[in-house]
Amino acid sequence: MTFPLERHSVLDSLVWHALATVHARFARGGELARRYDPEVTGFAAIRDGSREAWAALAELAAPGELLLLTGTVPIEPPTDWTLAGRGPGYQLVLPELGPAPDADLGPDGIRPLTTDDVPQILALVKLTRPGPFRVRTIELGNFVGVFDDGELVAMAGERLQNPEYAEISAVCTHPTVRGRGLAAALTHHVASGIVARGQTPLLHVAEHNHTARRVYERLGFVERARPMFVAVRTPPSAA
Repeated sequence: MTFPLERHSVLDSLVWHALATVHARFARGGELARRYDPEVTGFAAIRDGSREAWAALAELAAPGELLLLTGTVPIEPPTDWTLAGRGPGYQLVLPELGPAPDADLGPDGIRPLTTDDVPQILALVKLTRPGPFRVRTIELGNFVGVFDDGELVAMAGERLQNPEYAEISAVCTHPTVRGRGLAAALTHHVASGIVARGQTPLLHVAEHNHTARRVYERLGFVERARPMFVAVRTPPSAA
C-alpha cells in the first residue's frame, strides 16, 4: 500500500513536512524516509508505505530503536518491524484566537523556559505523561511555564511546525495545582505567539483524553482530522 504525500494536506503528514521546512536542521534522511535527531524527538516519517521507504527508515536508526510515526493514512510496518503501540487521536486547529482565559498564574506569571529548566521539565513530563520529551525537545520551538516557589508546576510549548502551522504540545500541569486554569492559559499564551508569527496553531489530543479536549474546545479549537499515532521498533538487523 502506498500513500503519495502530494495527495494529502501538509497536516496529514505533519512530521514529513516539518522536517522538510522549519525543522530541516534537525532532519536525517532523504526522499524516502526522514527522522528527527534522536536527542530532539523520536518522530519519523516515510514518503509512502513501500518496502523501500521502510528500509530507508531502518537505515536511519539503530537496531531495535523505537520510532514514532503519525498521520491520517494507514501506517502498517513490514513483518520484520515490531509494532510497539498504536493509538488514535484528534487533530485540532484554531481558526481564530479569542481572549485569554482567567487563570491563577501565581506571583511570577508565565515565563519562557530555557535549557537550564530541562531537568525540571523532564521531571514534570515523567509525572504527568503528556507525550514524549527528550533532552533537546525544547529546541523545537518556544516553551513556557509557571513556577511555584521555584518549582515548575505547569508548561506548554511548540513541537511540529511547517511555514503555515505550528503544533502546541507538552501541555501539562502538576496534580497539586490543577483547577487553576493553567493548561488553558499556557495553551492560549503559546497560541498567541504562533498567531503573531503568521502561523495557525494546532494540537493533538489522545482519543480518551476528554478533559483536555474540552479545555482546547473552550479556547476555540475545532477538530480537523483523526490521525493515528504508531510506535514501531526497527528490525534487529537494521544498519
